[in-house]
Amino acid sequence: MDPGNNTAVARFILLGLTGDPIFRIILFILILCIYLVTVTGNLSTIALIRISSQLHHPMYIFLSHLAFADIGYSSSVTPNMLVNFLVETNTISYVGCAIQLGSVVFFGSSECFLLAAMAYDRFVAICNPLLYSTKMSTQVYVQLLAVAYVGGFLNVLSFTISFLHLRFCGPNQVNHFFCDFAPLVELSCSDVSVPAVVPSFTAGSIIAVTVCVIAVSYIYILITILRMRSTEGRQKAFSTCTSHLTAVTLFYGTITFIYVMPKSSYSTDQNKVVSVFYMVIIPMLNPLIYSLRNNEIKGALRRELARRIHS
Repeated sequence: MDPGNNTAVARFILLGLTGDPIFRIILFILILCIYLVTVTGNLSTIALIRISSQLHHPMYIFLSHLAFADIGYSSSVTPNMLVNFLVETNTISYVGCAIQLGSVVFFGSSECFLLAAMAYDRFVAICNPLLYSTKMSTQVYVQLLAVAYVGGFLNVLSFTISFLHLRFCGPNQVNHFFCDFAPLVELSCSDVSVPAVVPSFTAGSIIAVTVCVIAVSYIYILITILRMRSTEGRQKAFSTCTSHLTAVTLFYGTITFIYVMPKSSYSTDQNKVVSVFYMVIIPMLNPLIYSLRNNEIKGALRRELARRIHS
């Protein structure tokens, strides 16, 4: 679509995190290191799960896709953010802005579905262990993965169509470090009643549904664990959930701040800081959370390292 047909603005200026030149250099070095750790850690997780036959289970297959989503999520905004620290004015084309927005929405939505699928997997493993191979068969987890990516794609359609219906005639400065939808709506000179509501409804529905799946799964998991007579059994069952619970708390805690809390309760700068946390830092933390608290992953890593050394 030619942006000239519906808008006078062909490019947007991303204002970024700060205008202080010294602070920009510090942030560039810090975020570059975080991004390198993010890519390395998540690629290592994907590679380890792929090459270790002991990890060829639905739980770890979901984890490998979560690692893929984290790479895509972080890569959607971080490289452009790094450029913003080094140039005086960071511009992005109309089409580039649409692509960045769509990429963020796709990987963010997919991550919500994947976290819900992982909660359901833990529910089946703990509450119905004898039926696990049936209820979490190859066909089932492939269908859950398909739902995650199709759901992400449908949410992208909602945001992209709404973005294309916005008309931009004047100011083109986006007060953010990426093409977030809310600041773009504020710049629009057209009627935003429908384009602003539709994406909010689809994104809110995804968050609500996945949170419900996670909450119900863990309610049943908690009831099952409390009914266990063995203390060792309780600890073992709970230990399989702590990593996922930590990741869920971090991810949904931050997106709740951004998308659920009233806008009047926080400033634009606070919004940017929280966005950095859930779009840049959390993708780096996820592989650390799962590797440090999961004995099977640590065991697989030790075996793979030993095999490499001896070979």
